[in-house]
Amino acid sequence: MPTDLWRFAEALYQRPGVEAACLLLQTQGADVCLLLCAAWLECRQVACTDERNEALLALAHPWQQQVVVPLRQLRQSWREQAQSDRTLAALREQIKQLELAAEREQLERLAVCTQDWSSQPANASLNWLESLAPQPGNRDALQTLRIAAAHLSA
Repeated sequence: MPTDLWRFAEALYQRPGVEAACLLLQTQGADVCLLLCAAWLECRQVACTDERNEALLALAHPWQQQVVVPLRQLRQSWREQAQSDRTLAALREQIKQLELAAEREQLERLAVCTQDWSSQPANASLNWLESLAPQPGNRDALQTLRIAAAHLSA
């Protein structure tokens, strides 16, 4: 299993079914970077607490709303027009790369936030995915992430 969050997220996203699960959860209001971080924390067996949850949300929410979401919305709004306009298609690709860079930065910030969180005893809660998914979360999509992450750590 990759030890840093970015490499873990890249590897996890490439697993079968994960991209579709993430996109579904994103349409339901999920922050995919937070969910990838949640899967990483579960694999590392880091205890899920309200305080830790709040720290991740406080860090992720402003970055998502002020940086990632506006880039994504702009890129998506150009989808149709870019099919017939080469210049716009090239600009759209640049926006996509900026969006990816913003997501990578968010993952790096989340990793820094969690760097002192060590593994916890077996009886500690590890339900990061459920705690960071929008309510009600799509259990099948979350399970897809959990199973794929488990295969990475095996």
